[in-house]
Amino acid sequence: MNVGFIGLGNMGGPMAANLVKAGHAVTGFDLTAPCPEGVTRAESAAAAAQGADVVITMLPNGAILRAVAAEVIPAMKPGAVLCDCSTVDVDSARAVAEEAAAAGLSALDAPVSGGVGGATNGTLTFMVGGPDAAFATVKPLFDIMGQKAVHCGAAGAGQSAKICNNMILGVTMIATCEAFALADKLGLDRQKMFDVVSTSSGYSWSMNAYCPAPGVGPTTPADNGYKPGFAAELMLKDLRLSQQAADSADADTPMGQLATALYTQFVEAENGRGMDFSAMLPRFEGRGRQG
Repeated sequence: MNVGFIGLGNMGGPMAANLVKAGHAVTGFDLTAPCPEGVTRAESAAAAAQGADVVITMLPNGAILRAVAAEVIPAMKPGAVLCDCSTVDVDSARAVAEEAAAAGLSALDAPVSGGVGGATNGTLTFMVGGPDAAFATVKPLFDIMGQKAVHCGAAGAGQSAKICNNMILGVTMIATCEAFALADKLGLDRQKMFDVVSTSSGYSWSMNAYCPAPGVGPTTPADNGYKPGFAAELMLKDLRLSQQAADSADADTPMGQLATALYTQFVEAENGRGMDFSAMLPRFEGRGRQG
């Protein structure tokens, strides 16, 4: 396929590179990031989109997505697919899908899970919203860039799945860190805590696969000074998106609200920016009972 790729940063760059390695012709554009080897550089987003069967975007937020979509949709050929892999608000995803449909195009919202490592290794998971036919068109590309692509429903369903998943992740990581801090103060050995919880009803991905305690369980960012695998500020972005969606949908999410407030405090007032989101554990270690 001829692929246009807009947004070649830490995630988009390796995703585009994997498409080139698999034999696809990729034309890319980014305001600052260099093009990976084998990607033809375009002078604008619109130029990258011209003649492409699929245009993939990987962008920072919904406002930028809307601006880029307004530029590329008029340049895309009839019947092409605009596939956004950014994590943005549901309303922006649906608005872009409507604009694409009005221009005779198809659109997918396809946010990813797996981080930079998943992008590099081609092991991302895609959560996809949009028409069946568009999903079928892009599925071979998803299979190159990732290990799994789940068609979640109509426009916006991919973003909905991503933010609901990450709201759970933010809440469970906080609970896991709180529990380790409590165990410390109760004199319970961390390894014993892990051995019990990881095989009992308290187990979770945060505990079993991404343990926030250094030297316990599999190797995680906690074993590397909490250098980010998934940065705290990115978790905060996703939690804010979840609460924006909850406001729009009139959904009661008290734990999501509290997790958002805690990560806001951690990132903006407690030097959590640039740390992994599991660095909540040393945060709780140094705090006594509040309130």
